[in-house]
Amino acid sequence: MKSALPGNNTLAVEVTNISRHGIWIFVHDQETFLSFQNFPWFQDAPVKKILHVEMPSERHLYWPELDVDLTIDSILHPENYPLISKCEG
Repeated sequence: MKSALPGNNTLAVEVTNISRHGIWIFVHDQETFLSFQNFPWFQDAPVKKILHVEMPSERHLYWPELDVDLTIDSILHPENYPLISKCEG
């Protein structure tokens, strides 16, 4: 007996790892690193809140429990976004 073909991937974004240096996310078939140096909002956040990430649109990520909104472009090309958070981290 053959199994049915797998369905569409419903997981648009996933946090795949958290280290002492930052977090890894998998989005659009690509794994990307967000360092705590560039994205300090995540450094002292509880793991559960970091793992709860949503993708409200194709190029936008949102962590509702942390009230953090990021475009995928700002993650992939931080050099194009010179304003860096002043949060202590």
